[in-house]
Amino acid sequence: MKIAFVVDRFGNRYGGAEAYGVALMRELAARHDVTVLAREYDSACELKLPFIPLRSRRGWPSWIRVLSFAVRARRATRGGFDIVHSHMNGWCGDIEVVHVTPVRYNWRVRPLPAIKRWLSRVSVRVGTYLALEARRVAERPGHRTVAVSGLIAEQLRQAYGAGRSFPVIPPGVARPQGDMVARRLETRGALGFSDDDVVCLLVARNPMRKGLPTVLDALAGLPGRYKLVVVGGNAAARDHVLKSATGAALAERIRLIGETADVAPYYAAADVYVHPTLNDSFGMAPLEAMSFGLPVVLSPPPWCGFAQYVKDGEDALVLDHPENAGQLAQYVQRLSTDEALRKRLAEGADRIVDQHSWPAVAARYEDLYRQVIAERRG
Repeated sequence: MKIAFVVDRFGNRYGGAEAYGVALMRELAARHDVTVLAREYDSACELKLPFIPLRSRRGWPSWIRVLSFAVRARRATRGGFDIVHSHMNGWCGDIEVVHVTPVRYNWRVRPLPAIKRWLSRVSVRVGTYLALEARRVAERPGHRTVAVSGLIAEQLRQAYGAGRSFPVIPPGVARPQGDMVARRLETRGALGFSDDDVVCLLVARNPMRKGLPTVLDALAGLPGRYKLVVVGGNAAARDHVLKSATGAALAERIRLIGETADVAPYYAAADVYVHPTLNDSFGMAPLEAMSFGLPVVLSPPPWCGFAQYVKDGEDALVLDHPENAGQLAQYVQRLSTDEALRKRLAEGADRIVDQHSWPAVAARYEDLYRQVIAERRG
């Protein structure tokens, strides 16, 4: 099949949703002809596919850029492809994958202050996003709207009708390759950590939304040998760390790493993965951490969609609330001393990883592709 993959930015370093696209297209490109249509293609990405740039003018408001991208994506994919697989708001896709909370759910379903709801009714920006999404999820033959988690599927049903059916295809994961022990020692040495340190890890393009303040509060209540590595830290995260870690002793226990296409060394170096996220439709990072054998502490639903796939105490440790720093600290400390718990979580996580292989994810999409093509021809 000739597949057009439409995404804002293509590359692992841009975030979890983008990494989802790279991994899925890597799997599909082994059997199909895949072309990427995006605003940006990371030159450091090891997967090289045919690329059609759909760039926007800088300085335009975000809603105009999104509308312009949707129009140009539709024009560019109108012919020459068997399947258009889109991760973008708009109406070009045969397969539309929803990674984030639906716009209509945000503005028309969930509770909002009266003034905010009224302003959204007259906002051109909100109106544009709503109109694009309505076309994106509209029911029609030869079309599927896919949710990346049960949480997103339920939000779509609340927004567009309880009788609607939205296939759920969560992200996959690949087990790490190479000598993880050597990589662990090398990375910990480069970070200035010893074998006795307990290293917590948080990977996020926007660490503030993924619970960095809660992690810092938890770290402050733990002994000095507990350390933290934040990968993907943006300017807001760096500023928050500088303000929060006022004591030199706490600041010395934190390492901030910028955007990187290769997160594997940091997973290998860590002892615990912490994910007290405030907003995650799924949460690829905790799943990736499990593939490296790390015990995971994460937020419960509805803050973290991935939490629906794990059993508390068997596959991961689930917080009562994402801002419960005391409970997070307690869990991290317990994981560093309770070998039986670590073993039980490792066994459970191993089962979770087996259920989320990328070949299995790609096969489910190929099945949808065949259904869509059959309906179109019919």
